[in-house]
Amino acid sequence: MNDQDRAHLLAAIELAARARKHGNHPFGALLTDSTGSVLLTAENTVVTDRDATGHAETNLVRLASRTLTSSQLAEATLYTSTEPCAMCSGAIYWSGIRRMVYALAATELNLLAAVDPGEPLLDLPCRQVFAAGGNTVEVSGPYLHDEAAAVHAGYWG
Repeated sequence: MNDQDRAHLLAAIELAARARKHGNHPFGALLTDSTGSVLLTAENTVVTDRDATGHAETNLVRLASRTLTSSQLAEATLYTSTEPCAMCSGAIYWSGIRRMVYALAATELNLLAAVDPGEPLLDLPCRQVFAAGGNTVEVSGPYLHDEAAAVHAGYWG
């Protein structure tokens, strides 16, 4: 992780904190161009939009797909506060974004959230989802565990 990646991950974590303040699950994501300039940001909106697909990464991919060219998407990097779920990983893959950096690992989130063993869980790491595709998505993470975990403190039941 370089200094630019660190700064963007901290910004994604701050977006997660904002999502939580707005009444949503604490997840945030942002997209940068090839020079590291922030193009777009998104928060989780599952609760306020009453939409199970309103994850930060999916919201970001929807916006990016409507506003950026396929070349811009291919050169972009998506930064996210937490490892994307299988749904979000699929959206990232299909968008053409080819680099993704995340802070908190899904396995670490599951420990923090004290996932009930009887509750359904789609436990499919993003690297497995991306590996199943014909194109390569470069994945970097997990990073900044303490900072990323802090935004979840006291949130999950």
